[in-house]
Amino acid sequence: MPEPTKYHCPKLSRPLQLDGFISDPGWADVPWTEDFQDITGDPALKPRFRTRAKMAWDDDYFYVAAEMEEPHVWGTITKQNEIIFNDNDFEVFIDPDADSNNYYEFEMNALGTIWELSLPVPYSEGGKPVLGCNLPGLIRKVGVRGKLNDPTTTDEGWSVEIAFPWSELAKYNPGRSTPPQAGDMWKVNFSRVQWQHEVVDGEYVRIPPHGTDLADGLNPEDQQHPEDNWVWSPQGVVNMHIPKHWGEVVFES
Repeated sequence: MPEPTKYHCPKLSRPLQLDGFISDPGWADVPWTEDFQDITGDPALKPRFRTRAKMAWDDDYFYVAAEMEEPHVWGTITKQNEIIFNDNDFEVFIDPDADSNNYYEFEMNALGTIWELSLPVPYSEGGKPVLGCNLPGLIRKVGVRGKLNDPTTTDEGWSVEIAFPWSELAKYNPGRSTPPQAGDMWKVNFSRVQWQHEVVDGEYVRIPPHGTDLADGLNPEDQQHPEDNWVWSPQGVVNMHIPKHWGEVVFES
């Protein structure tokens, strides 16, 4: 298994204004990550569409932005804290103290619907998810470069911006400084779930359709995986819940 991907996360001099399109000038000097890879790391499974992300921070927030190429932007789930990866989605995983325990997961689809949960330990160690771990003060925005849920057009893609408040992430980082101090490292990873689709009666329909039984619970090891999983730091297997394989984010001053 390759070494975890690394990122040096700059500190900003002023807060970012988020609109979903990564348009604030404060993002301009923030570096992009490497293009996402297949979750297994197999180069033969190169993603069909480009995905990349940025990270930054200030005294109040940990900022994440992602840009996703996508000729057909669609979404169906509108209820908060439903299982968002049943749609195409973007996911964030955060383990501040890098101990693989008590970590946080965020998911969002192109409609801006979110699901937040946490794991006391990974599923493979018997972890049971704590659902609906919504962070008060979290900001999230979606930008669609095209027409959402319109199969008569070809889109350019969609993007997301999220501001995670340090005051709420502190619960996942007991005994350590939150916000982090310059030089601190957190384990972070990103995943893009991408489904095939067809158009039926002028509407996008996922392949296989929503409602198909693909899982016995939320444990990735118990699920079928007809979807693509494209990630920042490859896991080696189709399972995002191996925090030791997540990327290493070093916070700079």
